[in-house]
Amino acid sequence: MTQSMSGRLRIMTINMHKGLSPLQRHVTIYELRKRMRLHHPDLLFLQELQQEHRGRLRRFGQWPSNELTHFLSEDFWHDWHYGKNVEYPDGHHGNAILSRRPLHKGQNYDISAYRFERRGLLHSVAELDGIPIHCFCVHLALFEKGRERQLTEIIQYIDSLTKAGPTIVAGDFNDWRNRASAPMKTAGFLEVFEELTGAPAKTFPSIKPVLPMDRIYVRGLKIHSAEILYEWLKLSDHLGIAAELEIL
Repeated sequence: MTQSMSGRLRIMTINMHKGLSPLQRHVTIYELRKRMRLHHPDLLFLQELQQEHRGRLRRFGQWPSNELTHFLSEDFWHDWHYGKNVEYPDGHHGNAILSRRPLHKGQNYDISAYRFERRGLLHSVAELDGIPIHCFCVHLALFEKGRERQLTEIIQYIDSLTKAGPTIVAGDFNDWRNRASAPMKTAGFLEVFEELTGAPAKTFPSIKPVLPMDRIYVRGLKIHSAEILYEWLKLSDHLGIAAELEIL
């Protein structure tokens, strides 16, 4: 892919599986960084980003020594925003947004539906030709009832923060029965693959994707194209997806 045309925005989202292969046998973060950069995304939405894990160095001996957002963005994405969701003795992980454009960091809202499963809604604002675009990176709960509560909460946050301006909500929705699109559509959002092909992209498991887990919902933006990144099948347990957008 070439770099985005003026006035357009290329975005990408992937659940990184903490930088490990689907069976957690190999470190994939170096290859992921390389593949991500080949697509020149203006905005990158990441879930299960392993910002810090001292045990990775002990186990593999091949793990970035600095925080993962620094490692991924160095000399490529100009700004980034990380939201910690889960902390443990060796480190922590969460969601992140990386941007090649000015990025105004918002909050990481706790939308955990269960005490055993910490989840966050990360909010930042990017600019395209001087117009603010609200960006939300999300990883929803494993159970449907929890996701229903989270979607209600997410839509309330979006309405209070965006004032109906151009908005992107991207991430791992864990929504294999596609129950998220109806409330999102009521809130004015279109899912990029659903709009272009009639159904969300099948992205999980990456080796043989049969479930539509990962989504890119947009409001106030024209959808030019959407792509499933099949070449990433050994780099995570999810496939990445990408879209090219333009402000309406």
